[in-house]
Amino acid sequence: MRQSRLVLHALALIGLLAGPCPVRAEAAAQASPLGVSIDDFSYVDTSGEVVDQTAAHQKRLDAFMTALRADVAAEPRYRLVPSAAPAGEAQIKVVGGVQKMSTLIQWAKVAVIDVGASRVLYEKLYTFRGDNDEAWDHARMFVSREVRAALAAALPPAQATAAAPLGLAVFAFELEDNSAASAAGLADSDAAYLADVTKGVRDRLAQSGRYRLVDTAGATAEPVKARALRDCNGCEAAIAKELGADQSLIGVIRRVSRTEYTVGFQVRDARSGTVVSRGDSGLRMGADYSWTRGAVHLVGDRLLEGGAQR
Repeated sequence: MRQSRLVLHALALIGLLAGPCPVRAEAAAQASPLGVSIDDFSYVDTSGEVVDQTAAHQKRLDAFMTALRADVAAEPRYRLVPSAAPAGEAQIKVVGGVQKMSTLIQWAKVAVIDVGASRVLYEKLYTFRGDNDEAWDHARMFVSREVRAALAAALPPAQATAAAPLGLAVFAFELEDNSAASAAGLADSDAAYLADVTKGVRDRLAQSGRYRLVDTAGATAEPVKARALRDCNGCEAAIAKELGADQSLIGVIRRVSRTEYTVGFQVRDARSGTVVSRGDSGLRMGADYSWTRGAVHLVGDRLLEGGAQR
C-alpha cells in the first residue's frame, strides 16, 4: 500500500529523535511525575477540494492539540513539558500529523516515543470520517485515550500501581422521552427505573477500582434538581469540581417507544470542562426494565474496557 506524505512525515519526526540524548533511560524511569512533551501535529490536505479550508483546519487542529494536552495534564502522574524546552526536560514525546484524504476521510498518524531510550513505545495510523467539530472531537477522544494508555505503560511499575483512583461524580441518569405516550413530568415507575440505572452504573464503576465515587447528594444546582444536566452546556463539570471530584459523568436514557431506547453518557474533566469520554449505544430493543443492563454494558464497554480514561 502506498505510504502517504503523512506517514513519511511522522516517521521522519521519529527518526530525528532517535539520535543520542543526554537523558539516561534509568534516570527517566525514576522521574516523578513523568515529563511529557506533545508537539503540534502537522496537517496536510490532499483531498483536492476546491474550497480553501486552511483557516478552518488550523482552528480545529489547534482545538485538538489544546484538548489533547489538557487530557494529559489532568493526570497528576504526568508533567506537561513545552516542546521548546531544553533537552532532558521531557522523558516522553508525542508526535503526529493529520492528512485529509478526501471530503469524508482523514488520517491521523501518532507516535509516542521514549526519548531517553530512543524507542518508539506506540505508533498507529488512525482513520476517521468527517471534517467538522464533532468528528474532530470524537477523533481526539479516541487518540487521547490510546496515547494516555501508552503513557501509563511507560511509567515505572511502582508509580503505575500507586496512582489514586479518580474522583468521579456520577449524577443521576436522566430521561428524554420521545415516545408517543410521553407525558408531562417523570412518572414514578420511570423514576424508579432511572434510579436503578444510576445505581447499576455507579456499582460497575466502583467495582473497577479505577474510580472513587464522589457523593452527589449535596449538589443543589437547578439543573441537578430539574434533571436537566444534559441541556446545561457542560455545567456538570463545575458542579463536580465543587463536590471535590476530578471528573463528572452524566447519562441519558432516550426512550423512542415503549420497546426501543438509546443510552448515552458523557464524562468531563472537572477542572477544564473538557469532554474526556462519551458513548452512545445506538438503538436498543427492550422495555424500561432493560435500561440498566444497556447502560451498564455501554459504560463498561466504552469507558472501562476501552482503555484508561485518565
